[in-house]
Amino acid sequence: MTATAAAAHHEVTPSVNSAKPVVVLENLGKTFGDANVNNPVLEGLDLTISQGEFVALLGASGCGKSTLLNLIAGLEVPTQGSMEIPADGVAFMFQDATLFPWLTAQQNIELALKLRGVSKEERKLKAEELLALVHLQQAGKKRPHELSGGMRQRVALARSLAQDKHVLLMDEPFAALDAITRDLLHEELNRIWKHTGRTIIFVTHNVREAVRLGQRVLLLSSRPGKVIREWRIAEDQKHPEPAALLAKEITDSLRQEISRHV
Repeated sequence: MTATAAAAHHEVTPSVNSAKPVVVLENLGKTFGDANVNNPVLEGLDLTISQGEFVALLGASGCGKSTLLNLIAGLEVPTQGSMEIPADGVAFMFQDATLFPWLTAQQNIELALKLRGVSKEERKLKAEELLALVHLQQAGKKRPHELSGGMRQRVALARSLAQDKHVLLMDEPFAALDAITRDLLHEELNRIWKHTGRTIIFVTHNVREAVRLGQRVLLLSSRPGKVIREWRIAEDQKHPEPAALLAKEITDSLRQEISRHV
């Protein structure tokens, strides 16, 4: 499947109902190790994600959330089932910023553009635009050790956007940050998602984070992982009181799933 819709240059509110599917997984399964041993990480997983959608994935440790992202990214090959993903691939943002320490913030972003074949002159302008998008206009010449953890993650986000993929995978990108910095980056990510129209698949262990960011929150079963519950979240449910109630409901479901395997 080839994603053809260009990223918007103005703020939009993605519409799931009218958007076409960009990720389709059917009966997906993944087993590591001896194929004769029945110990799958993922099994019978069905999932469709539309263009511009923000989907948050929750589940117990070891249920296969990161493995699922690796499969979508092409870093792993499924053992069973079928996958449809954008023909030009996806962008991936990891928990650690993984910036090159000898390069400045801007040079880290320009490297991603260079790998895309963008010309030197255009790379500089585009990197500056992306730094402005993540509110780091003044930090372009600083190296990673001169940046805070939150700033490094903003650079990593800008570098992921520099790959110009319609689908962005995020594997617990804010887990190591303090609560205040994480809260600020939630606001930044929400703004950038609406500005760019990207499709985001976001893995987290933080239920409140999932409710705050996601249009859909999916709960994966304990190993083998598959989608067992889904919540669609309207904008008015993201206000403090309804968000807290919804977070409690999701947390209760997560605890029940974990307790079944203790």
